[in-house]
Amino acid sequence: MIERIKTKSAPAAIGPYSQAVKANGMVFASGQIPIDPATGQIVEGSAADQARQVFRNINAVLAAAGTDISKVVKATVFLKDMDDFGAVNEVYAEAFASAHVLPARSAVAVRKLPKDVQVEIEVIALA
Repeated sequence: MIERIKTKSAPAAIGPYSQAVKANGMVFASGQIPIDPATGQIVEGSAADQARQVFRNINAVLAAAGTDISKVVKATVFLKDMDDFGAVNEVYAEAFASAHVLPARSAVAVRKLPKDVQVEIEVIALA
């Protein structure tokens, strides 16, 4: 069975996809960008500032799925500029500070992200 995960505590999907999908004991969370769900606006500031909002959104989606960041097994970080890797990496380390085992991860620079943000992160977690 495939279950759609949806929460108002994270930004609504900006396209034809789900915030996350739960299947076979796993949660596949779509990439989150730094939209504040309360205002619908992109969080301004540095890539680190945007990454903090991204993790707030990820935490909200995971909570709606009945899991949390400590159960993330894989993360993919998309950066507009690889020069932001260090700053985003610091925020990433803070976000996973309570994790017993850090997730596997990929980080790539891409030409452009939705709404021209600086960072997008997707995760896969145990349900």
